[in-house]
Amino acid sequence: MSILITGGAGYIGSHTCVELLSAGYDIVVIDNYSNSCNESLERVKKISGKEFSYYECDIRNKEGLDKIFKEHNIEAVIHFAGLKAVGESCQKPLEYYDNNIGGTIALVEVMRNNGCKKMVFSSSATVYGEENQVPFIETMKTGTTTNPYGTTKLYIENILKDIYAADNEWSIVLLRYFNPVGAHISGLIGEAPSFPNNLMPYISQVAVGKREFLSVFGNNYPTPDGTGVRDYIHVVDLALGHVKAIDFALPRTGVEIFNLGTGNGTSVLGLVKAFEEATGVPVPYKIVEPRAGDVAYSYANAQKALDILGWKAERDVTKMCEDTWRWQKNNPNGYNS
Repeated sequence: MSILITGGAGYIGSHTCVELLSAGYDIVVIDNYSNSCNESLERVKKISGKEFSYYECDIRNKEGLDKIFKEHNIEAVIHFAGLKAVGESCQKPLEYYDNNIGGTIALVEVMRNNGCKKMVFSSSATVYGEENQVPFIETMKTGTTTNPYGTTKLYIENILKDIYAADNEWSIVLLRYFNPVGAHISGLIGEAPSFPNNLMPYISQVAVGKREFLSVFGNNYPTPDGTGVRDYIHVVDLALGHVKAIDFALPRTGVEIFNLGTGNGTSVLGLVKAFEEATGVPVPYKIVEPRAGDVAYSYANAQKALDILGWKAERDVTKMCEDTWRWQKNNPNGYNS
């Protein structure tokens, strides 16, 4: 029995592959490499000392997916694959709906046709929208997303809930997580997007000299320093949450939702300061116009994950910055270094 990881060559996917292999799972990985490369998977093999199969395949390619399901005994799927940039989604909504929603529907069809009805889905705190008060709790009403990316996550959650309502043999875990940062302690894998859209890669690229300064999108939010506050979570903690989720999903049916976050908020400028203190490297920045779709506050109540999954984020912001810097120094050009 194997776990299929969609988008497994990506940032969160590659770290989850390491932790699944460490936990004794057999894995199969697919990725279309639109914002990743297979070098990350070769490094996963080096870190883990284990072999696994991986394929270049888009989740919208039902024939390709079906072939992989036929060749491997897939027991469950961890579904990461998707476009994920908030700003870009506001500019290219059709591409996001096609890839994220259309791709998930294709994937679930192939799963059903091959008798695989267990999924852990990579959702997002963006589904909580602007009307809920922080910290976000899983029981809060959703449906007021502020950008097309978040809307795709919300729609996919609803689709998966409807699938279970129609067929109670499914086991679905929806993981709403917040802002992954950091890297594996080895410095071999980390965040290496072709087109950075998240804060920490920009900070580290400024620190390593690839960019002149960091653009801080807005400083007039109703927060202590005017910049957006987010729940930054170490990617290894997040990966371990997926292992706990698959452990939970395999022996049961139903739909469960879990926040994966630290429960603490850090502002943009707070993260810049933490990075400078952890590394001793200055990060010059400039305030620019806010981005469409961004909210002032986003952080989690993660008590449910502790109570039911036995999971808790352990690594603090200093550790996130130290591990990010080790990865960036060792790989100034990502996996092309």
